[in-house]
Amino acid sequence: MNRQFTHLTPEERDEIAIMRAQGASLNDIAHKLQRPKSTISRELQRNRSPVYNVYLPHRAHQRAMERKSAAHRRLRLKSAKIRRYVTRKLTHGWSPEQIAGRLRREHPSLSISHEAIYQYLYDTCVRQNNDLVPYLARAHKRRQQKGHRHTHRTLHIPHRMSINERPQSIATRRQFGHWETDAVISRQSLAALNVSVERKSRFTKITKMTQKSAQQTRCALTRTLSRLPMHARRTITYDNGSENVAHLHVNNVLGTQSYFCNPYRSWEKGTSENTIGLIRRVYPKKTNFDHVSRTDVKVLEHRLNNRPRKCLSFKTPLEVFNDCCI
Repeated sequence: MNRQFTHLTPEERDEIAIMRAQGASLNDIAHKLQRPKSTISRELQRNRSPVYNVYLPHRAHQRAMERKSAAHRRLRLKSAKIRRYVTRKLTHGWSPEQIAGRLRREHPSLSISHEAIYQYLYDTCVRQNNDLVPYLARAHKRRQQKGHRHTHRTLHIPHRMSINERPQSIATRRQFGHWETDAVISRQSLAALNVSVERKSRFTKITKMTQKSAQQTRCALTRTLSRLPMHARRTITYDNGSENVAHLHVNNVLGTQSYFCNPYRSWEKGTSENTIGLIRRVYPKKTNFDHVSRTDVKVLEHRLNNRPRKCLSFKTPLEVFNDCCI
């Protein structure tokens, strides 16, 4: 007999109920299911109906699953003193991390982690109808998964056309007027940079935005590219960020066609990604773009466009762009 422990399945519980109703002994049931007799005995004792003393397989399975779920829940904030401290500080606007850190300083013997506080708030408090979640800064009704971003479950960009449908001729870089665009952001500020790069010439336009939004992205693109001749603005390739939802308006103003990269494949618009890498040399991550002037941005733009490129036979992007615009 296989002694490796596994939980009883719903089918096995059905078989137990049938054989028990037929008067089969524990030995007979255990032999039929190839289970230890103690397993069958424990199942009948723990999961039978507490009122009518009968074994109903579907209710037995439900009780077993509830018991299994409860076994994985560790009781958080067992101390009443800690619970009172946490509740008081939450109502004062403190975060769980601040509460845990301060508690450790004031009462070293009562130290608790901020993770335990979160688990207490989203498990114990909710089940006891003592909801303290609204006092959190984000106040999500359900706790967000750690390590996951908020992503759109459905296509949120209207009339999105995949880069897979983009003509192959654009990938060869032989034709002029195909652009890629992206945003350079920072956690230190709402301000961001819109970066648009022409694929053939690598000519770059950088626009400072007070925030990364659909309206500001739309204005940056239309204001920058509308000054160019029609043959210099044919298509624009975007990523799937919500700041690009106004692409149809951009197309109406500029006469362009828009394409979108596949999710999580930033390399599909490698020209803009490479250019952003150059920008990050000047403005690394955590740069506060509120402190970067529009003059500074234009100085950087001029530097990039007058920088010789090996892929252009050591011409500058500005020289190639001007030749193509003629």
